[in-house]
Amino acid sequence: MNVLMVLTSHDELGDTGEKTGFWLEEFAAPYYAFLDAGAEITLASPKGGKPPLDPRSDTEDSQTEATERYKNDPDAQMKLATTQILSEVSADDYDMIFYPGGHGPLWDLAESDVSKALIENALRSGRPVGLVCHAPAVLKTVENEDGEPLVKGRKVTGFTNEEEEAVGLTDVVPFLLEDELKKLGADFSEAGTFKPHVVTEGLLVTGQNPPSSAPTAEALLRVCAEQKEDA
Repeated sequence: MNVLMVLTSHDELGDTGEKTGFWLEEFAAPYYAFLDAGAEITLASPKGGKPPLDPRSDTEDSQTEATERYKNDPDAQMKLATTQILSEVSADDYDMIFYPGGHGPLWDLAESDVSKALIENALRSGRPVGLVCHAPAVLKTVENEDGEPLVKGRKVTGFTNEEEEAVGLTDVVPFLLEDELKKLGADFSEAGTFKPHVVTEGLLVTGQNPPSSAPTAEALLRVCAEQKEDA
């Protein structure tokens, strides 16, 4: 089983002068869910190389069992430091694709034609796609085969307006994820502020927030297994 994990390359938190990037737990928990399931994992990002880590995700109170495991795993650290350039990977080479969140994707991956094409190609060829927290923002421009927004009429979740307000970034982000998904016609649901919540609709799996990271990866693995059984 081959898994592609796509991370942001964006490190500027709007005009605040502060840094952002990917959220460590949202990378680490899925990474080990896939690794422990026997997957071969490829990491990619728009610019390649080492993607920026949101410094807030590396504070003491943000640490989890998965992040501690990562910090004691030189192989994972080396992989993360040498991600492939996103434009050089193909959906055809992977059984499933996963996007960790963090605020970074709101700026680069959400506007990326390369990411858009990757997701469209994956889904149209029967490969499931998972996204957690802010990562569902990358569905912003993705279309179905009729040229309509992919999320239109689909059940999805993601970082909520209330959660964005809780972290104090409502006026910093380029758009509010919940509002954007609803504007595109998505059937958006949530389980409460920072409560785990995962939505599976067909080949699309979305998770609401950092506590949803591992459950989102596990749901994606289940969808991938079902696809292989049906093949």
